[in-house]
Amino acid sequence: MTAPETPARFPAAPARPPLIPEIPPRSRPVRLLLEHPTLVIGGVLLGLMVLMAIFAPWIATHDPAALNPAMRVKDPSAAAFFGTDMMGRDIYSRVIYGARVSLVVGLAVAVLSSVIGLAIGLFAGFVRVADSIVMRIMDGLMSIPAILLAIALMTVMRGGSVTNVVIAIVIAEIPRVARLTRSVVLSVREKPYVEAAVVSGTSWLGIVVKHVMPNTFAPLTVQATYICASAMITEAILSFIGAGTPTSIPSWGNIMAEGRALWQVKPYVVFFPALFLSVTVLAVNLLGDGLRDAVDPRLAKEV
Repeated sequence: MTAPETPARFPAAPARPPLIPEIPPRSRPVRLLLEHPTLVIGGVLLGLMVLMAIFAPWIATHDPAALNPAMRVKDPSAAAFFGTDMMGRDIYSRVIYGARVSLVVGLAVAVLSSVIGLAIGLFAGFVRVADSIVMRIMDGLMSIPAILLAIALMTVMRGGSVTNVVIAIVIAEIPRVARLTRSVVLSVREKPYVEAAVVSGTSWLGIVVKHVMPNTFAPLTVQATYICASAMITEAILSFIGAGTPTSIPSWGNIMAEGRALWQVKPYVVFFPALFLSVTVLAVNLLGDGLRDAVDPRLAKEV
């Protein structure tokens, strides 16, 4: 008896190509760069400026305060990368050290104005009796241009120092943060979950900490970047007109002020500090735009 014949096997059908081709996964930095390029570019530029300020003693080639009359107003060369000023001081070294003043002022003003403005905004948003009084004071301060208010405050304090510059600019920037925080508080306190917390007996402090403050962090972070950039420009203006940091402290505003008399014949004396100030402010603004897009994509689409 013969064994039954096995049926012939047909060759397997070829696999169909996928309707949607698979996209190779991208690394996280590449994905972040593609989704928020301004955030990455601004962060990189600002990081380079911060590193330059931190390692200024090693990057600078000369003492920024050293006088050398024999090297007065020399063009850029291998001995002096950015040239020298009217007193023979190395502009490259002074520009490198000047980053410290601008970054310290910008960061200090952003942090202090955010903290104080947050407290004022929370108080005005929750205490309705004091709301009108506090906001009228803030409106009065905002009616004065920030630079004019800072100049007036520097005149009252009668002393050019980094601390006084920070105090003057902080007072001028607080109203912006206070109004932003108050607007967030007024919108959040009407939410159902806040009303439920009130009905359940949650304390005022608990509502602020658990429900209100988390909603203020995102807009305040974005606002702080713009305040930082504005503070660096204001500090440079104050130093340029002689109402800011002392001339003994190298800052970008002081360097430009000392070189304005030579602008037409030696433009590099003003060009290099102005370039570094512009790049730093641009980096902070790009960082703020990127944070705004990342925090609120709907606002980014509208803009």
